Amino acid sequence: MAKENCPTPHNAAKYGEIAKTVIMSGDPLRAKFMAERYLEDYRQVTNVRGMMGFTGKYKGQEISVMGHGMGIPSIGIYTYELFNFYDVERIIRLGSAGTFDDKMRIGDVLMAQGACTDSNYLAQYGLPGIWASIADFGLLRAAVEQAEKLGVRYQVGNILSSDVFYNPRNDQNHKWVKMGVKAVEMEAVALYANAAYAGKKALCMCTISDNVNTGEALSAEDRQLCMTNMMDVAFNMI
Repeated sequence: MAKENCPTPHNAAKYGEIAKTVIMSGDPLRAKFMAERYLEDYRQVTNVRGMMGFTGKYKGQEISVMGHGMGIPSIGIYTYELFNFYDVERIIRLGSAGTFDDKMRIGDVLMAQGACTDSNYLAQYGLPGIWASIADFGLLRAAVEQAEKLGVRYQVGNILSSDVFYNPRNDQNHKWVKMGVKAVEMEAVALYANAAYAGKKALCMCTISDNVNTGEALSAEDRQLCMTNMMDVAFNMI
């Protein structure tokens, strides 16, 4: 079935042109940066709607990098197709997140062990209860091991995948903190749900780029450095 569905309306790659492991970022230009920085003999395999994807080799292993856009619906489409049509086995999302937990430091890498959400995305499954969206433990363990080996500062914990970026109810953030949620981003829950439904593996890692409470934020230069630290973890854990 997978071959019959490729290419898709959102992905120009032919079946077999995307590796079993895909490292993704919201920004397609960051995917291009990863291809240029980490991959040998890479080639562009898709650019539909400017959502660039590349396949090459890192230390002899074939890996693809690709953008997924912003928000749950966008990553939901791209990762569903990768898992179900292109037979991708594992996806690692690398992104940024804002923390509302003052115990987290700007520049920390948060490995999302679980993902809470204010989205209705999970309603599609018709489950008779609330499903707990969690990362693949093998990927999570490998990420922790590499972060410690490389000396990258990290934390492991729960993240909030929100549908809202400009939230008029920021006064509610303390309720998430009370439940141990460390930061907010906009994609992880859809990635984890799609992986679970397809029987595949997924992990979301985010660099803490700003503090929602204090307004503290990484400079453009520091953001690039911290993102590169996170990328080093991802590429070396495969």
